[in-house]
Amino acid sequence: MTSDQVEQLGTAFDDVFFLIGGAILLIEIIKGLFTKGFRGRGHLDMIAGISTQIPSIAIEAFVLSFAYLGYILLADAFVGWTMPITVWTIILAVLACDFVYYWEHRIAHEVRVFWTQHAVHHSSRYMNTSVAVRFGPLEGVVSALFHLPLIFLGFPPALIFFGIVLVLAYQTWIHTELIGKLGVLDRYLNTPANHRVHHGCDDKYIDKNYGGILIIWDRLFGTYQAEEERPRYGLKRAFDSINPFTVWFSELPQFFRDVRDAQSFGEWWRAMFGKPGAISNEETKV
Repeated sequence: MTSDQVEQLGTAFDDVFFLIGGAILLIEIIKGLFTKGFRGRGHLDMIAGISTQIPSIAIEAFVLSFAYLGYILLADAFVGWTMPITVWTIILAVLACDFVYYWEHRIAHEVRVFWTQHAVHHSSRYMNTSVAVRFGPLEGVVSALFHLPLIFLGFPPALIFFGIVLVLAYQTWIHTELIGKLGVLDRYLNTPANHRVHHGCDDKYIDKNYGGILIIWDRLFGTYQAEEERPRYGLKRAFDSINPFTVWFSELPQFFRDVRDAQSFGEWWRAMFGKPGAISNEETKV
């Protein structure tokens, strides 16, 4: 199998999950028309979430093209061998990317500068498929940096980007309340029930269930929480904006203020790399 064929396969998987997500979203929109408390504001929240694709795509189309080229140059310059592209190495690449995604995702919750981007994804008080495409402008760039070590393990760039695409595309269908618990699948996969927990801002649900495709990473590293009562979604702090520009940059104003007002190197370091909320009196965690 060639790199071009892998890219085509990634596009095919992306299209399939996009269609599944689109079908679920259509049902959610229709249901929302008849749901008191969702009409109006709920649909505007959907629009605000989908609008985050504007800065995200604009940045990623430029930066990720260079990132892919950088992966190729690094592989050629510093890696003496690369894995052949076979069915087995494709599967291995997806598992490796899913493992990296777990840690990338976990660090995005625990390190302030990365949280400024990922908080956008958590800023909705609703749970529907539009949240699946609610991204911070630089999240794709951060993801490319975290997956860089896979180059030095011998994974071809095409396989790494295939794995990144598949892990993200898979998650399109899990941002919904239309699908309940799925029995044994909830033990091994990131399912709608498991991911609803991740978006909850209740104390028991905060910083749980980071997995992309597999939930076994959370079980291995002690971050798993089963869905019990229905979560309260969104940021823990008071944030309920449907203004697209406010949603795009929700964490940045306070972040820049904290960095600017730091009185010592320690305060500056905590403002940049500490846990969200470590400096500001305002709670910023989900």
